[in-house]
Amino acid sequence: MSGETGPARSAPPDAQPDRAPQERGRLKVVLDAGPAVHQSAGLARYTESLASALWRHCRDAIDLALFYNSHSGHRPPDSLSPIPARTLKLGQYPWRLGVLACQLLMAPIVERRLGPGSIFHATEHLLPWMARPSVMTVHDLIFERYPQHHTLANRSFLRVAMPLFVRRAGAIIAVSRHTKRDILELYSTPPHKIHVVPEGIEERFRPAGAEEIRRVMESHSIRRPYLLMVGTLEPRKNHALAFEALARLKAEGRPHCLVVAGSKGWLFDDVRKKVELQGLAGDVIFAGRVPDTDLPALYSGACCFLMPSLYEGFGIPVLEAMACGAPVVCSKASSLPEVAGSAARFIDSMTGEALAEAVSQVLSNPENTERLRAEGRRQAARFCWRNAAMQTVEVYRSAAGGSLGSQRYSA
Repeated sequence: MSGETGPARSAPPDAQPDRAPQERGRLKVVLDAGPAVHQSAGLARYTESLASALWRHCRDAIDLALFYNSHSGHRPPDSLSPIPARTLKLGQYPWRLGVLACQLLMAPIVERRLGPGSIFHATEHLLPWMARPSVMTVHDLIFERYPQHHTLANRSFLRVAMPLFVRRAGAIIAVSRHTKRDILELYSTPPHKIHVVPEGIEERFRPAGAEEIRRVMESHSIRRPYLLMVGTLEPRKNHALAFEALARLKAEGRPHCLVVAGSKGWLFDDVRKKVELQGLAGDVIFAGRVPDTDLPALYSGACCFLMPSLYEGFGIPVLEAMACGAPVVCSKASSLPEVAGSAARFIDSMTGEALAEAVSQVLSNPENTERLRAEGRRQAARFCWRNAAMQTVEVYRSAAGGSLGSQRYSA
């Protein structure tokens, strides 16, 4: 049993309802919705999209309930409001340390707050000790591979907690084959315990019309032509390399600016200083966190989308950009080749010169650019949340003692 599942090549659109068979019985699933409540980046998108898809497409297979720590006073997004939820109110740091403590003590402190359920699904890297079967999604192990790109406190916590969480989870969902390989190598986890379930993209990511692109550009003070990066502002995203490449492109006479969209993460201040040092203050636009409703138009208006990351657990902005018709230039790091397939232009080396050359070739060759746009849309169409939800239900069944069947990830 490989444990690897993924997007079916001929799957119907995500909007079509699907009913999983009832004959094997329904599972009561409690899913940690915390990232969707408290965060705004990749983990939030994963948790909201997966929970919504489970609710829409798998309600004949599972009884779904949500759980989250309500310390911030925030509420789940509207898309999750129909799903019943239980809460616990504890400060952010007491919550994280409490989860680790109840694992170390093997005490069901959190479980008592959950109510009845057959399975607990930890959607981020926080798994309380459970008497019931548990599933944990592992998105990446960046803190192990690039420890310098995490704060000392976060790195110290995860180095103690993650091996324990991985060992105690009944089943692991890895969002990419690369993440599965990292788990196998770093934690010696039994291969049959890890199931690859790639993420999906939402239907709203499609090419936007000219008027919508103009509106979004005006609202964020963006001028054309522009290159685009989307993601949390942190060193592993390698914005510094993009700034160096932009400086080279400007020296060639390219009129493009670089739009950087995303919330500020950790350890980014030194990277941002490079913009002024390279004389790019008027050519790099920090748009901050762009509303989700504006993202399709932002992708659609870009001449090229850049993702020169050092490490990605999955890299969903690559697929979002492709779905909106933006040609993609990215690194060959970690999961990006398996996500982008043959639909992206990969840089040959992690240098500003290589990135600038790859972007320049996209900008200078309309025929090749149109090929990238067309192949990108086809590649993105292979990943949808309906598939991810159905495959996740099979992981639940595996953790509960069933067999892992149905679709296999063969891409």
